[in-house]
Amino acid sequence: MATIVIHQIKDWRQLQLENKQKFADKTLGFVPTMGNLHDGHASLLKQSAAENQLTVLSIFVNPTQFDQAKDLEYYPKTLEQDLALAEKLNIDFVFVPTYTELYPDNYNYKISESILSKQFCGQHRPGHFDGMLTVVLKLLLIFRPNRAYFGEKDLQQLNLVQGMTKSFFVETDIIACPTIRDTNGLALSSRNHQLDPDEYELATQFATLLRTKLSDKDIHDSLEWLGFSVDYIQTQGDRRFGAVRIGKVRLIDNVQLLHKTTHHKEGTVA
Repeated sequence: MATIVIHQIKDWRQLQLENKQKFADKTLGFVPTMGNLHDGHASLLKQSAAENQLTVLSIFVNPTQFDQAKDLEYYPKTLEQDLALAEKLNIDFVFVPTYTELYPDNYNYKISESILSKQFCGQHRPGHFDGMLTVVLKLLLIFRPNRAYFGEKDLQQLNLVQGMTKSFFVETDIIACPTIRDTNGLALSSRNHQLDPDEYELATQFATLLRTKLSDKDIHDSLEWLGFSVDYIQTQGDRRFGAVRIGKVRLIDNVQLLHKTTHHKEGTVA
């Protein structure tokens, strides 16, 4: 079956109504993305397809989670290429909405979290997690999937979505999927495509330094010496988190440190 592309919520509901037999007793997996798909996204889609009879992919560059207008402007958009990948992977449905389709209220209503969302990226990107949680909840309510798949590269996002679904009794299992890295250890990201060759070589040092036994401060100082603008380097329990900027590109990552002991407190990233 060819991949079906949907642009409006009413079309999805009509599709379900007209194909009751197709949807009956079948599990639905969901992969929300902002497009510019790479092998990391492909791994989520493959896992969903393996664990569910039907899979829906959403592609929506969500403006409410961008704290800087230029970041939104520069975000890579490759819809034709993304749809081709969905077709290649035999994904059943792709949802490509407009802003007004998802925000008929023009973002007057939003979801906020008061503890975890203020740490790490939340300290440096005001409003980012409000926008992310709001659009994810909207999408989960539209599709009501059995399972939704999120990568561990953004562990803070993953934990916030898990907490939100539990708090609002959303009957979707949030599935954590491992970070996919390139051969040089850099976590795959849509933003990597914005790096020129010299910036890419520099970016690989970010992933390498996160794994060392150096202190957070020493890693921070080393990254700044190399030319990064560092938002944060912070170890929590057995995991080290980092966010840096190279020119106009912001990169995040987290790695497990085997030499650390886990001590998670309430409101921290698990």
